[in-house]
Amino acid sequence: MLQKMTRTNEKGFTLIELMIVIAIIGILAAIAIPNFISYRNKSFCSAAESDANAIASALANYFSIPANTSLPGSAAALGMTPLSGATGSFNTSTIAGAANTNITIAVTDGSGRCPADYKASNPAWALNVYTKTMRP
Repeated sequence: MLQKMTRTNEKGFTLIELMIVIAIIGILAAIAIPNFISYRNKSFCSAAESDANAIASALANYFSIPANTSLPGSAAALGMTPLSGATGSFNTSTIAGAANTNITIAVTDGSGRCPADYKASNPAWALNVYTKTMRP
């Protein structure tokens, strides 16, 4: 006589279920990791742009004092220190122009990791240099 086989309270996942979950996690990682790398690299661009804006603010503060009539030679003269990237490289800056004329602030991306497509979409970027112009 055939005996009826019954399952007795077996708990757990089958191999197929585990493989499906691993495949889903792999697909999500394949989508998320390139996006994360892209956002991280764009942060290097933002650091250079932020440095330029900070220098512009420091210049505005510098010229708010009536005795300051000549352009300082560097951001260091304004008390600014460059930001360090994750690789230990520093953004460098130059200030050109004269008081009561257009002042050009150029910040070089020291990391070299700012994506080319991001720089191409923003006319303020030329090669690895972000340029900001202050008008009187």
